[in-house]
Amino acid sequence: MKVTLWQMTRWVGFLAALWLGLANTASSQTVFLSDSTAPRVDSLCLQFQQLYIQIREETIEPDSARLTFQQIMNGLRSRFRMTEPLRLDSVAKAEFVSQFGYFNFPLRGYGPNAIGGVRGNGYRGVGFDLFDYQVRGSHPAQDIFIRDRNQDSVDDNTGQPTDVLAMSNGVVIGIETAWNPGQEYRGGNWIWIYDPVLDGLFYYAHNNAVFVKPGDWVLPGQKIAEVGRTGFNAYKTRSPTHLHLMYLQLRPDGLPEPRNTYRWLIGARMN
Repeated sequence: MKVTLWQMTRWVGFLAALWLGLANTASSQTVFLSDSTAPRVDSLCLQFQQLYIQIREETIEPDSARLTFQQIMNGLRSRFRMTEPLRLDSVAKAEFVSQFGYFNFPLRGYGPNAIGGVRGNGYRGVGFDLFDYQVRGSHPAQDIFIRDRNQDSVDDNTGQPTDVLAMSNGVVIGIETAWNPGQEYRGGNWIWIYDPVLDGLFYYAHNNAVFVKPGDWVLPGQKIAEVGRTGFNAYKTRSPTHLHLMYLQLRPDGLPEPRNTYRWLIGARMN
């Protein structure tokens, strides 16, 4: 049987996940690991979910939020056992993701021409602070727009919602599903996914519906949500319907730095 590069890459990612390990939760997509000394992934997911809501509601000081975030991320790292021979340095990581088709484009039926701006210039990472909800002005993300002139969150050509797909392998560590138009929260219904191979976090925002839960292991191209207009700014009529995609690279100390996903997106597999 002929095996395509994509199929091989998909299995490499999955086998890497098995090697790295994932804690036991209730999900049928969960991978088990034998090291009982590391924190459980379901516990870390709960901690992350609580922390992100605290940041959003400004019930935690930024410095305390940073410390808690570091503890959670280092717990995930220990759970996935990112040790030598699998930990990739920045050069090897860049070569891996560019040469082996690691990413899947995050909107079904769309491609790079749906990315907002010109050649990814919608990304503005300067001034970003995940831990201070009062910080404004940055946009460390790419917005990917769908055809939706009447703003009903349905694709004008297909008459169907547009699927949001996981860009890579990872574990879902937090979701929001209860946003309503009366709230001033940004992001609306969101999903956070930790990719242990990249050692970073993907954030998918403004979803209309979410189809994963914390602890789920997802594969590239797997449906995780449907595009929507949730979130304080995305809900306004001046905003075209889009997916807000952000990636945060974890530093050695466990704190996040935004990275521009544009090159990943233009090289991603489409379906």
